[in-house]
Formats: sequence, structure tokens, C-alpha cells
Amino acid sequence: MLRLKIFAILLAAGALAAMAPAQAQVRNQVVGTWRMMSAQIDPDGRNIPAYGARPSGLLVFTPDMHYVEVLTDADVPKFASDVRGNGTAEENRAAMARSIGFFGTYTVDESGEFSGNRVEGSTFPNWVGSVRTRTELGLLVAGDRMIENFQRPDGTRIAITWQRVR
Repeated sequence: MLRLKIFAILLAAGALAAMAPAQAQVRNQVVGTWRMMSAQIDPDGRNIPAYGARPSGLLVFTPDMHYVEVLTDADVPKFASDVRGNGTAEENRAAMARSIGFFGTYTVDESGEFSGNRVEGSTFPNWVGSVRTRTELGLLVAGDRMIENFQRPDGTRIAITWQRVR
């Protein structure tokens, strides 16, 4: 009887191991920290810098499938006040239009490539709760370079080039 129970336990443990998520069995290609090198609006057209002449940003993908992304224009003028909540309408508009931060969870497919993300929080509240998939993003990794292509709801296309931080 004891042997039968031990066999059943081992059988159940083997079944659970076989059902483990594929993400744990493949090399996650995006995990790590990435620095924004460039961000262009309409890359096939006007090639306007999306975050100014000196874009600054980091994208971090954690092994436990969370991410945080912060994109800024290094040339956004400082506020006259040192109190963040006391910016003028112009100061607030410039800061909002030329930067964004958001975070959430992400997934990779069976080959370890990015397959989508869910936004849990954002400086742009309209993104909270949104889910984006690889087909919408076109996030491709080639060694220590990553290209993120996406389209805003208004149709504007953006390409961001990232470099892995070592």
C-alpha cells in the first residue's frame, strides 16, 4: 500500500513538472535592462525624433515576467517651481507630451521571444489595463539590439531602438 502511495505521488509530481509553463523552459530573449538609443515617429516618412534630439529611456524586463519602461526627452525644460504639482499649464503640457512611464507584466512565446504585455500603471491613464501583442508591437531582438515598432491608436507609427545594458 505504501509503495502504491509513493508511486502515485511521484506520478503526480511528474505530471505537474510536465505542465510547467514553457517560459521556464526557454531562454527569455528580452530579460534584462535596455537603454533607448533612438525613437523615430513615422520611420518610413518624416523621421521626426519622438523624444527630442536627446532621447533618454530605460526598459527593464525582469525574470519574473514584469517590466517597467520610462521614456523621456532630455531637453524638457525644468519647471520654475521645485514642487512637481505646481507646474504651469505649459510646463505640464511639455512634460506630458515629451515623456511617458508605464509598467506591468509581459509574456514570451515558446521560442523565448516577446509576445505581449499588459499595462498595470502608466503616466498616461488611458493605457492602464491595455494589452498589446507582438503583432501590434513588432519587438525584435538581435543580440544586444532590440527594435520596437508600434502604431498609436491615431495611426502614427514609432520605431524605438534599444541597446542591452551590460
